Amino acid sequence: MNDTGNGPARPRMRLGTFLEVPQATHAKAGQIAVMGMPFDCGTHPTRIGSRQGPAAFRAASSEVRPFYPPLADVDPRANDGVVDLGDVDVTASDIEPSLAAMEAAVHDVVAADAVPLCVGGDGTVTLPVLRALARRYPELALIHIDAHTDAYPGEDVNTGTTFTRAAREGLIDTARSFHIGARGTMPVAGAYDHTRSLGFRLITGEDVRRRGAAAIAAEVRETIGNRPVHLSFDMDYFDPSAAPGVATPTWGGPPVAEAFDLLHGLVGLDFVGVDINTLSPPHDVAGMAAMLAGHVAVIALHLVQLGRAEHRLNGGQQP
Repeated sequence: MNDTGNGPARPRMRLGTFLEVPQATHAKAGQIAVMGMPFDCGTHPTRIGSRQGPAAFRAASSEVRPFYPPLADVDPRANDGVVDLGDVDVTASDIEPSLAAMEAAVHDVVAADAVPLCVGGDGTVTLPVLRALARRYPELALIHIDAHTDAYPGEDVNTGTTFTRAAREGLIDTARSFHIGARGTMPVAGAYDHTRSLGFRLITGEDVRRRGAAAIAAEVRETIGNRPVHLSFDMDYFDPSAAPGVATPTWGGPPVAEAFDLLHGLVGLDFVGVDINTLSPPHDVAGMAAMLAGHVAVIALHLVQLGRAEHRLNGGQQP
């Protein structure tokens, strides 16, 4: 049943879209377009399952509510502000054709002056999103919130090299791009050094605990200014106690409230794209991670809409 705040409401059929937003075949100017990317490389040694993420994400959204007073006590779905384009047609483990399909789908959204909100899928889904965004926004910055930098050495396409490839392809302004939250064990030596060598700003999980979310967010806002920015949020940023259903759980993560504080601090930035990745339903417990991903998406909807409104007011001038 739906909790309206005025007692029990009548049950109703769900449409199968995120937050019951309208289904659409294409996006219009000013809209946010939810896009499922049911893809993973199939290279993870033990935890394959992120390809099932979009379906679980949409199903869990029946437990997520759109109003979010900490940022904006309004419904982001109003005036057809959000549509669901369904899933991109990909084949899990068939890497290059799937990357091309995802890039083309995002390009269509961006060309319509809409904002893609992409749901994976593993961490490789960010690469085609950035490729599409870079064609429209040559000064694109990145905020990557994750327990891992995903900027490891190597030439293969996998979740660990997403941002290595993005940097080498010149898709983003690395000097104004952040990796936030890296912690725990790493699969290779020198992961942090390699990330920095690509020009990225690296803020570890320890840095966030020591300095606080507000200070980190202030640094990010000051560095990026009014430039267009993509937010990539890996669900393993959360501690596994809150989000067990992820591809690479890493202990020592922040409490949910602290992670939300970090996101709240990014309000006002000009978000032109969002992806939420690495939700792995086969490893979830009672849909905890899927529901949490839905909450992150609601915050993202408000961040995008608030940022667009502020960006229009200041004329998009860069500091």
